[in-house]
Amino acid sequence: MNINVGVRQRNPNPTLREQDGDWFRILIKASGLDRSAKKGKRSAGLGIVLVNLGLLIAPVVVSTPAQGAERIYLTYGPLEVSLSVKSLATYARDGKIDRELAAYTDRLNPQQLEQLRTILQTRIDIKPLAIAQFLYSSQGKIILDRVGQIIQTKAGQPGFYAIRAALIQAAGAPDGLTLLNVLEKFPTYGIRINSVRGFQVIEELSSLIQQTQLAIAAVEQQAVTEASAQASERESAPPSTLSSGHTLPKGLGRESNYFSTLPDLRQPGETQYSKQTLTLYDSSRQRQFPVDLYLPQQSQRPAPLIVISHGLGSDRTTFAYLANHLASYGFAVAVPEHPGSNADQLQALINGLASEVTPPAELIDRPLDIKFLLNELKRSFGERINLQQVGVLGQSFGGYTVLALTGAKIDFEVLNKECDPSNDSLNLSLLLQCRALELLSKDYQLSDERIKAGIAINPVGSTIFGKSQYSQIQVPLMLVASSDDNVAPALPEQIRPFTWLTTPSKYLVLLKGGTHFSTLGQSEGAIPLPPQVIGSDPTVAQNYMKALSLAFFQTYIANNPDYQVYLSASYAQFLSRYPLPLSLVESLTEEQIKRAKRAEGSTPEPTPTSVPVPTP
Repeated sequence: MNINVGVRQRNPNPTLREQDGDWFRILIKASGLDRSAKKGKRSAGLGIVLVNLGLLIAPVVVSTPAQGAERIYLTYGPLEVSLSVKSLATYARDGKIDRELAAYTDRLNPQQLEQLRTILQTRIDIKPLAIAQFLYSSQGKIILDRVGQIIQTKAGQPGFYAIRAALIQAAGAPDGLTLLNVLEKFPTYGIRINSVRGFQVIEELSSLIQQTQLAIAAVEQQAVTEASAQASERESAPPSTLSSGHTLPKGLGRESNYFSTLPDLRQPGETQYSKQTLTLYDSSRQRQFPVDLYLPQQSQRPAPLIVISHGLGSDRTTFAYLANHLASYGFAVAVPEHPGSNADQLQALINGLASEVTPPAELIDRPLDIKFLLNELKRSFGERINLQQVGVLGQSFGGYTVLALTGAKIDFEVLNKECDPSNDSLNLSLLLQCRALELLSKDYQLSDERIKAGIAINPVGSTIFGKSQYSQIQVPLMLVASSDDNVAPALPEQIRPFTWLTTPSKYLVLLKGGTHFSTLGQSEGAIPLPPQVIGSDPTVAQNYMKALSLAFFQTYIANNPDYQVYLSASYAQFLSRYPLPLSLVESLTEEQIKRAKRAEGSTPEPTPTSVPVPTP
């Protein structure tokens, strides 16, 4: 039975009409526009996910122009409704709602209507070759296969090839890649939405949104509890003097007054240092890579060392701001560039010189790069650098590298269980983690006893390591999460894994409103990121990382206890700035997260945060 709901009287099923409106509302909710509109920002749901992953993105341009879809079909039980693409285009470009579209939109308020129009028109600047290269990679094919189970051809066939063609064609359109252009470039007469699988994804997405918000609320509540306890403890403690000569006051009341009397860790230090670039070659792996080395001026004692590992698609300049900051406080800082997962690798993918975003062997080579680096530094700079007291910091894939170096081993048993092809997880980082199954199953010995502490920013590791391996990490560890991370979602990749840690010195840092890329600095060679992907002013997040990483490494690598006071919920409150509120906790349990979930029914429905757009 076909029902054209362009004429309202022809749809006798009110339940179906409710579901029709839900498709538009869930599109708005999934894109993050319902939240970002309140902040005066614009987001780009599906396009952002493609760029987040793929910036990673990129393959072969379709040469034959597509005719373009004319109608979108939705089957619900024995009924079928449809909407013309032309109606959506007229609304998107002219703001006019015809009778056919009105049947779907009359239940949306003016703000939601404007958000829908924004979704249809928001442009993602990406070249056809770049998006094609990604969509032809193994990760891109997995995404297309999942999306193709929902978005199908008029005949009900999976939309794998049609979606790929439409995305590439849309990226080459004069007004760029937009959702509307994708619809108009879809190379079959009609687009059929698999409502059964689609509503399953909607339910999963809604559940993930709620779970993430409740977990974030649990972190924030714990941070308030810890900050209050710390303030009370300071009120009752007598004044003391730091080795630097600064006096820790008593009874100031407000924490902002307390920390304002102490040195500002966001400001550069006074140590002079030099920078040089080394080229290392590991003959055992036939692997050559550059390293930027920041060395403080000669002192009486060897300088403690910090190694920084960049993320997928970045390079050794991405965290230059942090390397300079740490060096100004007397640390030696080494920043290697991992050749199989850097910006050059992605550029090779875009240019057709590589067939994948990163090879699975990079999961092994990255930690080995750093172990080899430490050996080489000992040989050449052993008198100037303390190679027995090393800290390591990494972001994203670099966060994985930190976890591997500090004691977590690849858990092939967990991978085999969680990476089943039928697992349509919304956690996009599994596309990287599950590639470990292409490796030989063995103990790769990636940890290094010289590393005494680590900071993992937006790390991926929930499945490749699992609970059993997080519990093996016994050095001090800080995990940094961003609530709006669409690549390594905060709940499964940082918040829940934090509860698995057994090391007595552990910290969870949360950037509310932060994205996967909030802490990244300007990079000379990396692919430029759209503003929507980066999120709010990155200098705020960078200042957080300057202060917290300095305090962490001074405490656990330089063995300077004066800095322990900064590793606290109350100091995070002091640092916290709009638009990225900051929280820090030293304790969080799975039971606290579960209690937040159980209390869900007695609390207002949380405002959705930006979580991965469904990749069914």
